[in-house]
Amino acid sequence: MSSIPGEELGSLEVDGADLPPALAAGHAGREGAGDSALRRAAVASALALGRGVVTLVVVLAAWILFLKAFHISSFVGKGPLDVWRYLTSGSDAAANRSELLSESGYTLRDAFLGLAGGTVAALACAVAFNVWRGTSAAFMPIAMVLRSVPLVALTPLIVAVFGRTLVAVTVITGIVTFFPTLVYVTLALRRTPVESLELCRAYGGSTAKTLWKVQVPSALPSLFASLRIAAPLSLVGALLAEWLATGQGLGWNMIEAATESDYNGLWTRVVVVTALSALLYKVIGAAEQKVLARFGALGR
Repeated sequence: MSSIPGEELGSLEVDGADLPPALAAGHAGREGAGDSALRRAAVASALALGRGVVTLVVVLAAWILFLKAFHISSFVGKGPLDVWRYLTSGSDAAANRSELLSESGYTLRDAFLGLAGGTVAALACAVAFNVWRGTSAAFMPIAMVLRSVPLVALTPLIVAVFGRTLVAVTVITGIVTFFPTLVYVTLALRRTPVESLELCRAYGGSTAKTLWKVQVPSALPSLFASLRIAAPLSLVGALLAEWLATGQGLGWNMIEAATESDYNGLWTRVVVVTALSALLYKVIGAAEQKVLARFGALGR
């Protein structure tokens, strides 16, 4: 067997110039595809960043215009620069950031517990309504009547039953998130294409298998649509629970800041709640893309 001298090995090219035409074409095609994918990713990232910057500018401009249009006193109405100074300058800035971080942790915990509890309960009811149609006719009107009762009126009763505990917080926040998910998912399960259901049953699929293999995947877009609505509402429920039940978190400290005329702190907490709401919305959107892509791949 002949060997290639070291000097000849050193002179070989790896960019496809000295390869046979077919291999060179394949090499160039792979490089082109990789460059194209990188360009698309860069363009998508730039567009996302641009949209984020535009949104931020519009929100800040609307904030400033709101203060000026309604001639709100500078003592009460605080602008973006006031919030920025509250967080970054002065001897209390570090303490302010630490307090906000701790309060945000409480509020996110409360919102997550309520969102998770309300979603699980809503999914269980939606499945029951789908499997046993009589339960829907019996209990859906009751659910709608309960939905019409203001949560502020129910909160003292919930606190009296469960105490000022995480259970009470979960119930209060879960009520807010329960009804959108129940309605969306119930309707989605009922709107599953009849052809798909009949095909699954023709192959001997049980009710449980038909539900899991056909109805649940078809209802996923509606589930995530309801979650995008329910996630910001869960923050509202968490704030309400903190105001009326637990006495901690962003909700309680917003009341304290208003009572003490700490309007810099109050406006900053409003900004934090708004940012957390947008963050939850984005997180659910990202989860939706991954879950729907996975179920789509399984379907193919």
